[in-house]
Amino acid sequence: MTRALAGQNILVTGASGGIGAAIVKQLSAEGARPIIHYGRDKRSAEALLSEIGEQGWIAQGDLSSDVGPFELWEKSLAMAGRIHALVNNAGIRTEILIDASAFDWKAAWQREFQINFFAAADLCKEAVRHFKSNGGGRIVNMASRAGQRGYAADAMPYGSSKAALVNLTKSIARSFGSDGVTAIAIAPGWVRTEMAEEFIAAHGKAAAVSDIPIGEMAEPSEIAELVAFILRPGQASLNGATLDVNGGSYIR
Repeated sequence: MTRALAGQNILVTGASGGIGAAIVKQLSAEGARPIIHYGRDKRSAEALLSEIGEQGWIAQGDLSSDVGPFELWEKSLAMAGRIHALVNNAGIRTEILIDASAFDWKAAWQREFQINFFAAADLCKEAVRHFKSNGGGRIVNMASRAGQRGYAADAMPYGSSKAALVNLTKSIARSFGSDGVTAIAIAPGWVRTEMAEEFIAAHGKAAAVSDIPIGEMAEPSEIAELVAFILRPGQASLNGATLDVNGGSYIR
């Protein structure tokens, strides 16, 4: 395997499991030193670091708090010295119906946007400042098909927060490309993660893949391979792109 990412220190949020863990493994295989962010699951983060031969770091951060993203960045920078790329992968999906109380409705939207969008925006802010002063860098924001085509009535905060993340990516790309900062969004459909397995257990696989023409969900490894490809030095012209990974279930 090519080691096109050799020498790069890359912060990956939500990295202790699922898509994040797959990204860490792929980046490491291509020579990068990942900074494995975790919220609560320190054991999984430590196990992942061990799996990649201790060639990286782990960093705890509470993305649900106002100061958490900034503290995570400072902690990561102190460990790595220089960060070459940021992968905003952390995210949650909250179900809330329009019949919910005003209090519950507002709380669901605020928490979803804090973790899915505001935390990512805060990290992007710090990353752009760092990249501008250190010869450039790259940002990958994990959006969603939901942010492209709209989402289910019981999870509108999720789709809305991911749509905001797509727009943020475009704004960074247009505003800071001349400073050597490139930003790209990935918009997956269903990916075979714990969340997807829970849906299958409740509703069956047929329901999950009913509108996916290829009849299968993406694997976390597919997303990880794409992230690594985006971060290769030769892919600067992807700046501002949103890459759809949905098996043909949403085509622009």
